[in-house]
Amino acid sequence: MIFEHLIEINDLLNPLMDTITRAQLWRGLVLRAEAPMLFVPQLDEATIDQKTEAGFRRRLRYGQLVVLDHVRLTPMETVRYEVPAQGEIVASSLVMAIEAPAEGRLFVRFTYDDGHAASSDPASEMYDDIKRSHYQAADIDTIKILREMAASGRLDGDYIN
Repeated sequence: MIFEHLIEINDLLNPLMDTITRAQLWRGLVLRAEAPMLFVPQLDEATIDQKTEAGFRRRLRYGQLVVLDHVRLTPMETVRYEVPAQGEIVASSLVMAIEAPAEGRLFVRFTYDDGHAASSDPASEMYDDIKRSHYQAADIDTIKILREMAASGRLDGDYIN
């Protein structure tokens, strides 16, 4: 199943909403990859190794379940999570892409590929709907946390470095 959705970051028609710069948004998306426990409450442990400018490998522990993934960074554009097939887990991916259709307007496009073909039976379709809803809720929470961090200055360059 491939699922894609867009979240608007800066609503230029809403003067009450703080705007976020592309650099702040980028730092936040990278922080989500580097410090996932800030964003995923059910995650028990996260370690990073094989770090390069292009990305890194992570080991994520959820109780007894351990998942290895690779994070690929295209600076100021995309954060790509790739989960290779492992044990009972099929290969899957998530891409978070920054889009800027006009000056000051920012969006994040989330694209999931869970490694399964689109479902045709009602039970599988219902399960896919639940997954899509979960993905979208998690992404909305991610952006909410990034907004809070940006408002407090935690995504400013001086704060992070």
